Amino acid sequence: ISQTHPNASKLPLKDSFSYDDYRWAVSSVMTRQNQIPTEDGSRVTLALIPLWDMCNHTNGLITTGYNLEDDRCECVALQDFKAGEQIYIFYGTRSNAEFVIHSGFFFDNNSHDRVKIKLGVSKSDRLYAMKAEVLARAGIPTSSVFALHSTEPPISAQLLAFLRVFCMSEEELKEHLIGEHAIDKIFTLGNSEFPISWDNEVKLWTFLEARASLLLKTYKTTVEDDKSFLETHDLTSHAIMAIKLRLGEKEILEKAVKSAAASREYYSKQMADGAPLPKYEESNIALLENTVADSRLPIVLRNLEDVEEQGDLKIDEAIDAEVTENGFVNGGNSLFNGTKSESENLNKEKSNRETEDAKESSSESTDEVKE
Repeated sequence: ISQTHPNASKLPLKDSFSYDDYRWAVSSVMTRQNQIPTEDGSRVTLALIPLWDMCNHTNGLITTGYNLEDDRCECVALQDFKAGEQIYIFYGTRSNAEFVIHSGFFFDNNSHDRVKIKLGVSKSDRLYAMKAEVLARAGIPTSSVFALHSTEPPISAQLLAFLRVFCMSEEELKEHLIGEHAIDKIFTLGNSEFPISWDNEVKLWTFLEARASLLLKTYKTTVEDDKSFLETHDLTSHAIMAIKLRLGEKEILEKAVKSAAASREYYSKQMADGAPLPKYEESNIALLENTVADSRLPIVLRNLEDVEEQGDLKIDEAIDAEVTENGFVNGGNSLFNGTKSESENLNKEKSNRETEDAKESSSESTDEVKE
């Protein structure tokens, strides 16, 4: 446009400005723009925030908020910094896939790294209607994109609840629909302390182990291959990021396989020993609220990740059939270019919340991490 504009001849960069220059300029601005409230506070608008935009990312909590009274962005230091030290901020609970795609860097030891996994109840499942109803009462779609986390346990309360319903027998489904204490049973679906049955736990962990194993097989290289390649080849920064990204995904999947196998073995032993199931008591409802442990939160109080209508499958299909999708493409739920969600709190008081409640599309800047 600048080349053909009537005033283009007056532009100092007319003859030297290239597409690469344009791409750099757009990327620089779009990875640093952030949403702030307009003067009347009625909506949000985009803005660059000098100095603060230059802060690099580290693990921590969101400590930035917008002071409406003074009309300014305020950031509290994550730790004490000495004169001359680099100041870091926390960009939000983003995966490395999101960092690479939207910000252009890979963050080693990312405590919030994860891979996406598409799961759904097949409409050809004989028990589809019952499973769909139980999931609906728990606030979970029949098809959704979940995540396998780098931490232990590798699954969230939502995914645990989904897998429990996914693996329920007809009798177990009836108990959650019309049985005694059906509402309580729905409420504790995402609580790891209250299994549906030992058989249900064995089935869900067997399924997860098989699913993660199949996802691993979709890669053309192994973890060892990637590590060796990084050590023995002179690579560009982009190539290094790409290899680190696929390596990190494999390591998360391998952890998930091991964790699922350990859980499967544990619950198989519980079932073989005839161990009594932990009994739900009404007083335990307090455990499900106001706690840091994600597995104890009511599943309806936490946001699910992107819902997609793909990935429907039955348990036997998932274990026996070949996987035709890798299920961990970067999700569209994170906003592009480092901007934050409109629904995210602009109030400083609320923005200083715990990491578990920080949304993936945080208000923090997304500049490239310095080496």
